[in-house]
Amino acid sequence: MDRRVTPELMDRPDADPAELHRSLGYIRWVNRRLGGRWAVRTALSAWSKSWPTDRPVTLLDIATGSADLPVYAVRWARQRGFDLRVTAVDNHPVTLEAAREHLAGFTDDRDAIELVECDAFGLVDRYGAESFDHVHAGLFLHHLPSELRVMTMLRMIERLGRAGTAWNDLVRSELAHRAIRVLTVGKPQMVRHDARVSVEGAFTRREAISVAVRSDWNKPVYRFHPIAQRFVLYTDLPIAWRRS
Repeated sequence: MDRRVTPELMDRPDADPAELHRSLGYIRWVNRRLGGRWAVRTALSAWSKSWPTDRPVTLLDIATGSADLPVYAVRWARQRGFDLRVTAVDNHPVTLEAAREHLAGFTDDRDAIELVECDAFGLVDRYGAESFDHVHAGLFLHHLPSELRVMTMLRMIERLGRAGTAWNDLVRSELAHRAIRVLTVGKPQMVRHDARVSVEGAFTRREAISVAVRSDWNKPVYRFHPIAQRFVLYTDLPIAWRRS
């Protein structure tokens, strides 16, 4: 099916806070059970082969939601002897409040995560080029309405991360579309609506690789989770560490 982008209810400035919190809880479940952590772990495993141990490694997480993936990333890195510091950004104040509440339960990890309210398209102006070692965007680019906006965002991600970037998202397929209808039976209307339109706005393998290459991503690697119908597309630039 062709890509079709419909605005998601959780993105609305006047989104009902209770509904938004429930939707974020569903996304945390999806990330835990259906490929979100897998995608982050795949990128971290590749990047960390060249990580230094004598200084913190920095990660920018765009459209962080509940900041559940930053918590996972920080814990993953600590277990392997690395000091990962995450700047987690989102442009929705209610979503960020939910992230603060979620982080409150992780006393060992929250000091390594900074929550920032910022529009994704203003990140280069705010932080500057190559201001982070790595940049990750999860379940975000399928929200963007045009290929031009997607390419603009991918170019910004590439400019912000000097040692590697990752795009983690859904795959658009008939299987994913059918599965999401089953998985959201009985869920609140915001969850059912946004899950369906997320798949409709997602990307096939060919589309994702093509748009990344045309956005000047350097030799992107594509990995696919067939059960979760999720992909991660990442770059790895270990030579950058020798310039630090």
